Order: sequence, then C-alpha cells, then structure tokens
Amino acid sequence: MTDTLWMTGDDAADRLLDDDPFALLVGMLLDQQVPMETAFAGPAKIADRMGGWDVHRIAEADSEQFAALCATPPAVHRYPGSMAGRIQAVARAVVDEYDGDVTRIWTDGDPDGPTVLRRLKALPGFGDQKARIFLALLGKQRGVQPAGWREAAGAYGDDAFRSIADVRDAASLGKVRETKRAAKAAAKAAR
Repeated sequence: MTDTLWMTGDDAADRLLDDDPFALLVGMLLDQQVPMETAFAGPAKIADRMGGWDVHRIAEADSEQFAALCATPPAVHRYPGSMAGRIQAVARAVVDEYDGDVTRIWTDGDPDGPTVLRRLKALPGFGDQKARIFLALLGKQRGVQPAGWREAAGAYGDDAFRSIADVRDAASLGKVRETKRAAKAAAKAAR
C-alpha cells in the first residue's frame, strides 16, 4: 500500500477511504456529476448517519430509509435517491458474491489485471470507464498491482494526471481538473 489517501481534503473522510476498501469503492461509485471531493466524502456522511460503516448493514437497510439518509442535507450526492439505490445494489453484490469482503474482487484466485477489470465491470453502477479508473486507483495508490493492471486500466494506468487515481493532494487535484478541462475543450473544438 502507498501513502495515506487524500481525496476529499477532510481527514475523517479520507481516513475512512484509507481504512475501508468498500468505502473507497462506494466513493468511486458516487464519482459522477459531482466534484470528486463530494463523491468520495459520501461514505463518511453515510457512516456518520448510520453510526458506522458496514457493507452488510448497508445491503440490508430498508431502501426508503436508506434513501432518506442519503438525501439528508448535506446530501450524499446530487441525486441522492438514485445513488442510494446504486450504493445498496453494489453492497448487495459484494455481500452475495464476495461474502462482504470487497478485497476478494482483486485477491480471489490471484487474478490478473483483466480479470480484476472484468469483476469490477460486473458490479452494479460500474461501467468500463469507472472500472478502469478504479483499477488504476488500486494500482497507483493501494499497491494492488496484478499482472497487466496498467494495460487493463488503459490510459488511466499511465502517469498523466487524468483521474481520481492520480489525486494525492490539492495540487494534483488541480492538475487532474486542468486535464479534464483541456479534454473537454478539445472535444468541443473537434465538433
């Protein structure tokens, strides 16, 4: 494992991400249509409101009550209701398929990078891009480096500042944001 994670700028939220791989997975799940720091702070908000962080409790929670918990200001996400459903769906998948141990996604059977990517893509809410970014995050910041992980992560496995996998402090977050702005501008100019 590498240095302590820095993803939100909030020590308690970052510590939960650092200590609990399922929290990190949920942060990645939430990383869409909100700033990265907001997405990755979501697990800490849930943990505070549930009196702890536990994949089994999340999976088994009443869906309406869990959605209300996620919508309580400040909301866990811009779309708290739909994201609450996705969080519970991924929690159920981890409980049902990996006995609640999310690390089994990247440890069961000593998988290679493409296998880990396939397992991530099989999770609810994890498309190709999100799965590749999470694989890069595991490789770059968690020391999870199965054979072929960089190739499986695609461009996210390189050394450019392009995603949350490359964020280690406020300065690197700024570099990632600049890369994203440049990519959007290039795409707009190409139209």
